[in-house]
Amino acid sequence: MGGLEIVPVATPAQLDRFIALPARLQAGDPNFVPPLRLERREALSPRKNPYFEHAEAQFWLACREGRDVGRISAQVDRRAPDPRVGHFGLIAAEDDPEVFAALFQTAEDWLRARGKQRVLGPFNLSINEETGLLIDGFDTPPMMLMGHDARHAGPRIEALGYAKAKDLIAYLYDIEHELPTAARRMIDGRKPEQLTVRPLDNRRYREEFDTIVSIFNDAWSRNWGFIPFSEAEVAHMAKSMKPLIDPRCVAIAELNGEAIGFGVALPNLNELIADFEGRLLPFNWLKLLHRLRRGSRTARVPLMGIRRSVTGGLVGALAPFLVIDAMRKGLQAKGVRQVELSWILEDNRPMRHIIEALGARAYKTYRVYEKTLAP
Repeated sequence: MGGLEIVPVATPAQLDRFIALPARLQAGDPNFVPPLRLERREALSPRKNPYFEHAEAQFWLACREGRDVGRISAQVDRRAPDPRVGHFGLIAAEDDPEVFAALFQTAEDWLRARGKQRVLGPFNLSINEETGLLIDGFDTPPMMLMGHDARHAGPRIEALGYAKAKDLIAYLYDIEHELPTAARRMIDGRKPEQLTVRPLDNRRYREEFDTIVSIFNDAWSRNWGFIPFSEAEVAHMAKSMKPLIDPRCVAIAELNGEAIGFGVALPNLNELIADFEGRLLPFNWLKLLHRLRRGSRTARVPLMGIRRSVTGGLVGALAPFLVIDAMRKGLQAKGVRQVELSWILEDNRPMRHIIEALGARAYKTYRVYEKTLAP
């Protein structure tokens, strides 16, 4: 294959090469933001990421004449809703059909050897982490925990027999926009007194976080591809998010004192680390602390949900607007101007209708691909 070799990642040095490769491949793209290498090492480490407690993964590098030209991962998640399905992820490669073909052949063979009949992805590594391949919206940088892929990646993957499973939509919301008149009129005239919204209570941070994840797991339980967070993943996420959370930017909706909905807005870390070239040490961590205190002008809402028991009624209709409006006011107080609401399934029409009613615009599309594996 033209001197092309597919090498399993087996050493720390190979993992560092695996992590560094996308930044080199996309060095000419002004909108690519290199992730922090330290964070990536932890995310891909079975010792650090609780994802590996219920999943198995393998990483590969494509090498030609001593140069890394591509990478891919394959995963088997034992908590996935369909045991016949395996995942691929972390795809990045030069615009070379031979490289893409060799990488995917290797990943598919690995999944087939584990009894998988269908492959779905990209997931980096889980549907609860970075999901989908960017297919539209290349002209702006990605928000935190969202990908920014090369333009050629989608066509190369499709040429290998992969087809769309789902598209995921990211919306950009200018938060100076007030709630739509119809929503404000409904809130002012019909909101039950028992329906209230409050910020996160930082004194009970872990208890509050457990409540948020409980609502999230309930609200998303019937969504396509959903995998609930495990106890270990909740603990890990609570710890990693705590330095980024401002209680004013977390909204918890309560009905008769019981939490029934929430939204979490986080500063856009990518805005703050764009010039770090993936390095936190030796001094960029000090810059990051300073910039976090100063604040970002962009943010992302990665977590939001309303309990299924109240959807379909008046409370379910009002709660999302109340939650978004509370987060909007908290973000405005911090100097944030734009918020990404992501990601939203293309066929989640109720949530898309709410977001579009706010005046937000769909500005990026991420695609999850699927393929049936031949025996």
